[in-house]
Amino acid sequence: MTQPPAGGPTGPTDLPPTQSAPPATGPGVPPYQAPAAPPRKRGALLATLALVVVLLLCAGGGVAAFFTLRDTEAGEGAADPSVAVDEFLTAVYQDRDAAKAASLVCTAARDQGKIRAKVAEVEKYVSTHQSPRFRWDTPKVDNETGDRATVTTTVTVTTADEKIADQNLRFTVVRKTGWWVCEVA
Repeated sequence: MTQPPAGGPTGPTDLPPTQSAPPATGPGVPPYQAPAAPPRKRGALLATLALVVVLLLCAGGGVAAFFTLRDTEAGEGAADPSVAVDEFLTAVYQDRDAAKAASLVCTAARDQGKIRAKVAEVEKYVSTHQSPRFRWDTPKVDNETGDRATVTTTVTVTTADEKIADQNLRFTVVRKTGWWVCEVA
């Protein structure tokens, strides 16, 4: 038998060097599989961007709502400035109810601690004196300009042993959804 020339075809399965052999198939040889495509990250990126946009819109809406609603009053307020002052004095001196008094004060001046302290002061006065009674003149509107008014009154305390004390008060009252007490001097 003669040997084929070096570098030449050796048999029917030999092909010229420019062609590749088809993948072998048959028993014991797995079928040809193409390499897996790299995972697509576009969906995750779009979901992240959508989440960021939604969060920014929610945060922006929350900030806008805060600035829009921060000066609004909860409730209707009083019909006129003197009624606002009278209701406030009733809550503090007769009912001694800090929560009720706070609901009559504008949000800009609503300091729960100060209101509770004033009610506690009145309660202490009641406990240390003989049957004190609080009364006041009908509140008088001294000056009203647009949405602001100045109201004055005198609060009088009378005790069972006939002690009497007067305190002149001046209130600044503002109108928003009604009249609200904003300052007491």
